[in-house]
Amino acid sequence: MKPVIRSLGTANPPLYTTQREAFDFFRTHFNLAPEEEKLYRRLLLEGPIRGRHVGMDRTEDACETDPDRLNARFLKYARQTAAAAATKGLEDAHVSPHEIGGLVVNTCTGYLCPGLTSYLAEDLELGPDLRMLDIAGMGCGGALPNLEAAAGLLALNGQRPVLSIAVEICSATLFMGTDPALVVSNSIFGDGAAAMVLQDGEGDMTGGLARVIDFASGVYPQYRNQLHYRQEGGRLRNVLSVKVPKIGAKTASEVLTRLLDRHHLTQNAIPWWAVHAGGTAVLEQVGRDLCLPETALRYSLDVFHTYGNMSSPSVLFALKHLIEQGHPQRGDLGVLLTFGAGFSAFAALVEFL
Repeated sequence: MKPVIRSLGTANPPLYTTQREAFDFFRTHFNLAPEEEKLYRRLLLEGPIRGRHVGMDRTEDACETDPDRLNARFLKYARQTAAAAATKGLEDAHVSPHEIGGLVVNTCTGYLCPGLTSYLAEDLELGPDLRMLDIAGMGCGGALPNLEAAAGLLALNGQRPVLSIAVEICSATLFMGTDPALVVSNSIFGDGAAAMVLQDGEGDMTGGLARVIDFASGVYPQYRNQLHYRQEGGRLRNVLSVKVPKIGAKTASEVLTRLLDRHHLTQNAIPWWAVHAGGTAVLEQVGRDLCLPETALRYSLDVFHTYGNMSSPSVLFALKHLIEQGHPQRGDLGVLLTFGAGFSAFAALVEFL
């Protein structure tokens, strides 16, 4: 059985800030060092991102440093945004909440026990016999292991669809400081959620988006210190090395090669690409390492320009843009590529319907 992505819904928190507004806020509310302000100016005013959605009631919440209130804000907006994306996905799939047999949620920008599955099962009014799984700590790459886990749940009971949700409230991890990596993080990360409804691939799948063929993954702990969150004063602080674009491209390429070799495919057989929109440097490096044409990553770039780096949901936003704007033909093959904390990399091969 090959699972089918029946629908894909996306959502963002309602508060939106342009990069100009973000720059003015940082300069007004924080005592920036000269080099710090210079880097913010370059990234926010001269960079490619137009603006970002943030999980806050008001922009002044960006000054919050209390860990308890930050985690409460994460819960509020992760819950709201994930539920909104899931509702769209369910509606597009013409599936009622009580038909859902499994729920998988991944996030890395807040810690909860019980996890978001408990809250979303309530908010979406899913049934009490739900199989559920919370995935934490996989960073920007988390949407694809989530999809693979959801496919596994579907294999246990193919008669009932499974809901797969990637959600991140990166703004709950905003951390001020003169470290250039913090300035970059505060300038590019945004918030969002994406939800897929997976169904048994047997029979007529008229209206489905894509059939999931296979997955591949890799873990590279020798690069762990180049990309991770660390706890500092009870808060999450992003550690982001300038080596991430090269490491991400290298590890993604290795994982992709394993996936394609297993199916006796070359890259030329793949006309459609959805790659984690981590940044322009990341996407440029992936394009060079994989020798992709400039147009191959246009949907991922568009997501970055429009929303910033939303961490794990970004690749699914790119997939949605690809489907809606690129209009792949039935039978076309596509690849989803992500990488993140660990250091880890993931790939999925799909066939469009």
